[in-house]
Amino acid sequence: MPHLLPETGPQRVIAASNLVNTIGSGVYLTAGVLYFTEAAHLPAAQVGLGLGVAGLVSLVAGVVVGHLADRHGARGVYAATLVVRGLATAGFLLADGFWPFVLAVCAATGAHAAGQAARSPIIRCHGGDRPQQFRAHLRAVTNIGVSLGALLAGWAVQTGTPTAYGLLVAGNAISFVASAALLALLPPVTPRPATGGPRWIALRDRPYLLVTALDGIMAIQFKVLTVAIPLWLVQATTAPRWLISGTMLTNTVIVIAFQVRAGRRVDSPAAGGSAYRRSGGAFLLSCVLISLAAGVPPWTAVTLLIAAVVIHTVGELWHSAAGFEVSFALAPDHATGQYLGVFGLGAGLAEALGPSLLISLCVAWGRPGWYVVGALFTLTGLAAPLAVRRAQRPLGIRSAHLEPAATA
Repeated sequence: MPHLLPETGPQRVIAASNLVNTIGSGVYLTAGVLYFTEAAHLPAAQVGLGLGVAGLVSLVAGVVVGHLADRHGARGVYAATLVVRGLATAGFLLADGFWPFVLAVCAATGAHAAGQAARSPIIRCHGGDRPQQFRAHLRAVTNIGVSLGALLAGWAVQTGTPTAYGLLVAGNAISFVASAALLALLPPVTPRPATGGPRWIALRDRPYLLVTALDGIMAIQFKVLTVAIPLWLVQATTAPRWLISGTMLTNTVIVIAFQVRAGRRVDSPAAGGSAYRRSGGAFLLSCVLISLAAGVPPWTAVTLLIAAVVIHTVGELWHSAAGFEVSFALAPDHATGQYLGVFGLGAGLAEALGPSLLISLCVAWGRPGWYVVGALFTLTGLAAPLAVRRAQRPLGIRSAHLEPAATA
């Protein structure tokens, strides 16, 4: 799509590397668990435990490697995380037991989280006047890559043989190394010198941590489409099962088409706070419609669920645009990697805790649980503008302490 093509050479290199990277991610998201259970013959309970451990490891990796990217050059550090991720993914082929699996998946998941943080200084350096807007471009490209990866994974899942799954894992590993190789075409990012103050400044920035926590709560919404709706559709509604794919396709198409446009309109921290508030309202309405899909005829259930997914995706566009804006705007230039690594903690916790929370409330409890989740999103959205204003108020004072001291 023409509107997704970045304007400058460096941005196009980053987008191309991101596309190759996310094709591999799409493969893993679609068929990763099935590979471990069907081809590697690991019990599902062990796979779930290993993925949970890997999620905890990734929380630490983002902050530490983001700091390294600030101090030692983001391009090289980011490329290294992609190579590590490729090698760890190749290690899946050797994971014939629980502990080899845990080591491989921890390395792969940790490298992914580390790469997200290490990439942030690159986006700030080459993203133009508003790197937040370029980040919206990358999210649209990410959805294209994940969709292509899902198609490739569909072939392996349909074939169902160990050879097919093995080829999928090998191709996934190669995609990460190829993504790293493309970064050689990118101009390097100048390392930022250390300040005389504390090393882990992002962890001491309480207003930023508050915004991070609220964004993490809001990030549970990503699991509504991938966890809660499929289970709710199968267990509580009469809608056909093919609608699970239809809801994901609807979400993907809308994000690809409109994420860049949504990002243009969220051009300040204040606008980001307002976008959080709007997204909370959209998620509440979506949760209500999803809850009403139970106990009605199939065509009514389909209509309600599709409408809910469209409204939910509009909220997702606002939430993502808000996160891009405030995470960059409230972070000092010389510590972008560290700050964005800290900001990723919220999404990491949502990734780890969101599925169990949604299953307990929305699926096990039923319709009242959907109202509770919708209310949680709404209250978080209402609190976000206040938290963003609090983070902005001391920004000048905070910058005076965080920026490198001027030399005579």
